[in-house]
Amino acid sequence: MGKTIKYYIVAADALPEIFVKVAEAKRMMQAGEADTVGEATRLAGISRSAFYKYKDSVRPFNDMKSEHIITFQAMLKDSAGVLSRVLAVFAASGANILTINQSIPTNGCAAVTISAETSEMAESLEQLVADAGNVDGVVKFEILAG
Repeated sequence: MGKTIKYYIVAADALPEIFVKVAEAKRMMQAGEADTVGEATRLAGISRSAFYKYKDSVRPFNDMKSEHIITFQAMLKDSAGVLSRVLAVFAASGANILTINQSIPTNGCAAVTISAETSEMAESLEQLVADAGNVDGVVKFEILAG
């Protein structure tokens, strides 16, 4: 479908400062320390345009030493069998699905989050994301948290 996205785990002190500040602004909003993007960006010391430029690309990594639970986010077309085909990709990879949450479809698409235990996977996370993203009817598929 689209461009394959690769993910890297990089120590925060090796990143350009803007990425760390975007992550901090997102954290403040999630924690309720800031009510708006404007307030969060002001507190983090960045511009709103920088926040919007990088907000979808910067996510914190939660180091789960004993568990390998990853939450995926997808936008699926409202067509019969799309979710089933995505779940088949998980099954083929060896991931163990823990939760599935699907919104009611609006404008022909439904948001879905899937949490899975990934320690027994036979392939990489990047391959799972690529395979799920290439399923017919998948508009967007990415890692939300890990």
